[in-house]
Amino acid sequence: MRVRLVEPEGTRWRSDHVATEEPLEIRLVAGSVSRTIAITMRTPGGDFELAAGFLRGENVVDGRAQIRKIRYCTGPEPDADQQYNVVSVELCTPSLPELAELERHFYTTSACGVCGKANLEALQLRGCEAPPPGPDVSAEVVQRLPGRLREAQGLFDSTGGLHAAGLFDAGGEPVCVREDVGRHNAVDKVVGWALLEDRLPLTGHLLVVSGRCSFEIMQKGLVAGVPIVCAVSAPSSLAVAVAREFGMTLVGFLRDNRFNVYAGQERIVAW
Repeated sequence: MRVRLVEPEGTRWRSDHVATEEPLEIRLVAGSVSRTIAITMRTPGGDFELAAGFLRGENVVDGRAQIRKIRYCTGPEPDADQQYNVVSVELCTPSLPELAELERHFYTTSACGVCGKANLEALQLRGCEAPPPGPDVSAEVVQRLPGRLREAQGLFDSTGGLHAAGLFDAGGEPVCVREDVGRHNAVDKVVGWALLEDRLPLTGHLLVVSGRCSFEIMQKGLVAGVPIVCAVSAPSSLAVAVAREFGMTLVGFLRDNRFNVYAGQERIVAW
């Protein structure tokens, strides 16, 4: 698009790219029943991963075997403009799972994650388990992660307006990187990729996010079995509480070859 650039030297017209943001409706299907369970604003791309990751994060599914099919919604008279903004996830069960506890906050999660359950008791009641010990990761590897994440952000280069979440192995090699206008969506896409590839739980891996780390990010990492979460920016107090309660490693302010370890320092091996 054409924009007016204002500089100290004056103004001029130039071309610019902006990040695409469109709604995604996630429908759950079992037997002959279909129900909309979430609407989120996202950057198109990786929609099936986003839906699968969202369902894993909310404990609707545990693994790939519970999902029969994921497809875009194409009814008898599909809306050509919207058919790729609706994803249906068909379960292998003959009926939908109990959703009463989840429906009260599904529509608010599009922008702010699981705000309705932002407390440690909710995670404990859901039976979330602490990840096992390890892996041991060197401080040098941790310092390289923001650069490796940035190298994989193809859309950010053209728009400058996208968050990223990346899954890395203990040696700092990228396994899966996804971008989105929403931080939580980017994480859901990574987790959804792992679920659809039947690679959960993600023990032995690190999750790196390009912005701050909130409770929601830690919750999604915990459910996926991620032992180490690294954030380029600051963590919230509840993110730290989750990490300490469940034995996760939390790194924050990871930039300029420096970082803070807020919990689980035993996994970070200094020189």
